[in-house]
Amino acid sequence: MEYMSAPQAAEKWGISERRVQILCAEGRIPGVSKLGYMWLIPKDAEKPADARRKEFKHE
Repeated sequence: MEYMSAPQAAEKWGISERRVQILCAEGRIPGVSKLGYMWLIPKDAEKPADARRKEFKHE
């Protein structure tokens, strides 16, 4: 499996590196692992939905 780092994921998803680290620490990204101080994120991982925002669905 190929991995990307937190800075690479941040650039790919358009969010900050710190936010990616928080998502990893909270277990919101499946398949992550930590090697020393560095988070390893699967290259095919999807950006998790932001739980801080309330999405409205109009019917």
